[in-house]
Amino acid sequence: MTRGQLGCLIAPLAGLGTGVLGAVLLNAAWRACDVGVNGAANGLALLFYGALLALLATAWWGVLVAYVGRWNLAAALLGGLAGAAVMVWVFVALLQVPDGYRC
Repeated sequence: MTRGQLGCLIAPLAGLGTGVLGAVLLNAAWRACDVGVNGAANGLALLFYGALLALLATAWWGVLVAYVGRWNLAAALLGGLAGAAVMVWVFVALLQVPDGYRC
């Protein structure tokens, strides 16, 4: 398997994993602070937010594995992991409590 084929496998899976992780962490924060109208409204919002995060993370992983992975696959994977962690952190920090801190 060439590195290009490996990138086509890694980028979507890692992006999807990043989106799911961000949505799960945001759901836990919302549940702890009792944010939202009801579970259905929160679920739909989490679906859209998680999909957006997954698309951004897939692009990030794809670029890193495609370009940096040509020379050093380990550096590409570590850079992708670090970038995904920062994306999830910013995602949860910005959307944790939309109306301000009540909890």
